[in-house]
Amino acid sequence: MEETDHGSIHRREFVDRDCLQRDLSEAEPNDRTRPESQHLISSLGFCLSQILDQSSPKSRNRYYSFHTSREHYRSDLCRCMLQHLPCRRTYELTGVNTEGNNPRGIKEPGVGWMTSFLFVTSFIGLVVLVPLRKVMIIDYKLTYPSGTATAVLINGFHTNKGDKTAKKQIRGFINSFGLSFFWAFFGWFYSGGDGCGFSQFPTFGLHAWKKSFFFDFSMTYVGAGMICSHLVNLSLLFGAILSWGIMWPLIAQLKGEWFPATLPESSMKSLNGYKVFICIALILGDGLYNFLKILFFTVRSLHSRLSKTNSVNTFAVVEVPEDGTKESDNLKRENEVFVRESIPLWMACAGYLFFSIVSIIAIPLMFPQLKWYFVLVAYLLAPSLSFCNAYGAGLTDMNMAYNYGKAALFVMAALAGKHDGVVAGMVACGLIKSIVSVSADLMHDFKTGHLTQTSPRSMLVAQAIGTAIGCVVAPLTFFLFYKAFDVGNPDGEYKAPYAIIYRNMAILGVQGLSALPDHCLELCYGFFAFAVVANLARDFLPERPGKWIPLPMEMAVPFLVGGSFAIDMCIGSLVVYVWNKVNRKKADVMVPAVASGLICGDGLWILPSSLLALAKVKPPMCMNFTAAH
Repeated sequence: MEETDHGSIHRREFVDRDCLQRDLSEAEPNDRTRPESQHLISSLGFCLSQILDQSSPKSRNRYYSFHTSREHYRSDLCRCMLQHLPCRRTYELTGVNTEGNNPRGIKEPGVGWMTSFLFVTSFIGLVVLVPLRKVMIIDYKLTYPSGTATAVLINGFHTNKGDKTAKKQIRGFINSFGLSFFWAFFGWFYSGGDGCGFSQFPTFGLHAWKKSFFFDFSMTYVGAGMICSHLVNLSLLFGAILSWGIMWPLIAQLKGEWFPATLPESSMKSLNGYKVFICIALILGDGLYNFLKILFFTVRSLHSRLSKTNSVNTFAVVEVPEDGTKESDNLKRENEVFVRESIPLWMACAGYLFFSIVSIIAIPLMFPQLKWYFVLVAYLLAPSLSFCNAYGAGLTDMNMAYNYGKAALFVMAALAGKHDGVVAGMVACGLIKSIVSVSADLMHDFKTGHLTQTSPRSMLVAQAIGTAIGCVVAPLTFFLFYKAFDVGNPDGEYKAPYAIIYRNMAILGVQGLSALPDHCLELCYGFFAFAVVANLARDFLPERPGKWIPLPMEMAVPFLVGGSFAIDMCIGSLVVYVWNKVNRKKADVMVPAVASGLICGDGLWILPSSLLALAKVKPPMCMNFTAAH
């Protein structure tokens, strides 16, 4: 347990629990925050700039700011596409006959309206907290650990030692990138059919394969496992064993007692209903606990600081140590650069008012189910919610935007009623989450700019450019996947599990507990309580036993998508463990670069494979496995 200025918090928890959401394309993204991924992107940007550009450190710092903001935001938008689209396939998978899941709650994907929706909702998050940037970063001295760590990494590169380290990292990145890309290319030749290829290799036997326990040779997840902590990966594996190894086989044997034997397994009143709603219970238990905890620390810290304003005007005075040390000189210089290029208050207010009016008019035209006054209420609440989330992220490094979005989803679904509640809830969720998340990410980037002495105006312009690029690229990227692959198939490669989860959350908000299958409510209560107790144990037990408590959020994901990717990530953990035992110093330097190379190489193959799929070019062979007898 580490002490901060704002209380005692388990910092290791904040780093562990959010790693999965950054690295899995099917999970909530950054649901929380982005330390390692931001570092990797910045590292790659530095390596490329070393080769292609020998400009000044100041200009390179500006390059990092733009690169990080743009790439992170683009990936977030792609994940939002998968999670919040109320398309027909998700409607059918949720159950056509499910009460509350009506055909009015469908809107098929389209590049036009998706791009328009992103443009009218994304930019407002850039201006909502701009007037408070000096208060939060200089006056309150919020640490924003992700932004601080990125700045330290960037500044460290501009030394002789950092230059040598970067060259080693780029060599490791290129080697692992080439290996990953070649393996994906090689494996494609054997995947010509359902259940074919190395991705369906029955590593532990056919019986385990049927229960989703096998190594699927995904370099993306192996790389993600190398980045994530051992606890994250072991929590995933524990969740997979508990659900697919124990619970689902036992519940399946109760077919005819707990649920009708005539229903298909994919029905929400059958086994799939238990998978989805127990997963939701774990996520909500974990999210609610952490939301209340962050809210407690935020309120306590704000009260402590505001109580001092009677004697010290902390909003007007920038405290800098007057000891003549190098640290105080650097701090003075950082504060001067950060304050010198001010962003006018009128510009932020006018921007917020403009984008609010545009959204209030445009969003109801795109989604008639969400009335204009619901959008107005959302924008009235957005500044306070954004401030709470950004302040909490500055204290703890946890971005709670998804939990604010879930709260908006339940409230709006209940207010909109049975006919319109599903779509209204999901749109409101995306709306609030976008504003709250973008504003917190911008504060992280402002902190990076503050410590690297980068112009705040440059940071804001870079974020705006990145947001505009993301608004265009994200729908196109989504449609590349949507047309080339079987996105949303629960038995396919791109399951998009959170599309079903969020739609069922909306149905739950509309229908209440009647949407649950028999005995599912009791199980949900139990797992919700487990999530709360597990978090309490991690916070209050001594560090040695507390660090072995599994993370409920990470446990929840395999409940729905299976255990194969958890095994992949544990393989990544094993590689890091062995590497640390052999040469810890080299592992500390090379693991992020090698892991990002594995992820990028495997990910880049998606582009040519997508083009081949669009051109109707199929793999020439199908490699699968069957029992000998």
